[in-house]
Amino acid sequence: MKNWIIGSLVGAIIIFGWQFLSWQVLHLHQGGTQYHPAQETIMSNLSSSISEDGAYMLPTAKPGASQKEHEELMKQMEGKPWASVIFHKSYESKMARRMIRGFLVDLFLVFTLIYILTRGGIPGSTRVFAGSVAVGLFTFLWGPYMGHNWFDLPLGMIKGDLIDAIAAWGICGLWLGWWLNRK
Repeated sequence: MKNWIIGSLVGAIIIFGWQFLSWQVLHLHQGGTQYHPAQETIMSNLSSSISEDGAYMLPTAKPGASQKEHEELMKQMEGKPWASVIFHKSYESKMARRMIRGFLVDLFLVFTLIYILTRGGIPGSTRVFAGSVAVGLFTFLWGPYMGHNWFDLPLGMIKGDLIDAIAAWGICGLWLGWWLNRK
């Protein structure tokens, strides 16, 4: 169990450290947001039109709409502009809380990865590395890529997530492969 705890702590530091590098140093996620010169006007319109925090798809059918109404709206929308909006009435950084929560999630994920990888005994370093990268790709395909598939998230928006999935979990896999197999 001591090996798992130390492996998980160092693995979480690796994943968390990669996230910092990815977002703050390498800027791999810059394609996820774009500047718009009319942002003040857009924000003013959104603020006066939306009263609750939430994710909005514009246009969309009213709650309780029938399948027929959904289909009619889809036909009307064909070839016309549409938007996905995540709206918050107030910006609050709360960076310390977000960082703590992020690290705890990373710790849980690495601990879970060790659990999965060691169910049949300690696998060799290559299998630990491959399993770690597979977990990273699995989460990328299930999360950001499905957003691209179903909601047309731009590839530039998810490119950083793909790099993160391979790099962060690959580096963590190298660590775990060495740590779990050392004599």
